[in-house]
Amino acid sequence: MQRTENYMVMEFLSRSSNESFARTAVATFAAQLDPTLDEIGDIKTAVSEAVTNSIVHGYPNTLGKIVVKVRILEKNTLEISVRDWGCGIENIDKAREPMFTTGGEERSGMGFTIMESFTDRMRVKSSVGRGTTVVMQKRIAPRMR
Repeated sequence: MQRTENYMVMEFLSRSSNESFARTAVATFAAQLDPTLDEIGDIKTAVSEAVTNSIVHGYPNTLGKIVVKVRILEKNTLEISVRDWGCGIENIDKAREPMFTTGGEERSGMGFTIMESFTDRMRVKSSVGRGTTVVMQKRIAPRMR
């Protein structure tokens, strides 16, 4: 287990207006690692997808709580955890397949695929009726000064 060098926690309602807040807050916190603009873009995209999944799929017909935890670990690694206490995922393997969605025709079914492609590591834990946690890690390349 890597040592935590810094962390933050935020909690908000599953309103779509809070997705941009979460994305910006995590990117601002990550800025202390001196990431490139591309790395910041990757972080924002991954957070957007994870939070949107919680809003759309975790709480499809109700408001609920979302907690985002961000840790800076050793070796310039950013770890982002997005947790909800919503309906959960019945079949995680199926949900991680590209183009699979439970959100209707307007959803692309690419959320987990996008999160994986913009981070170095992603884990999903879920229990039906108890919620879902997505944990992503991204290593920020050290910059020469």
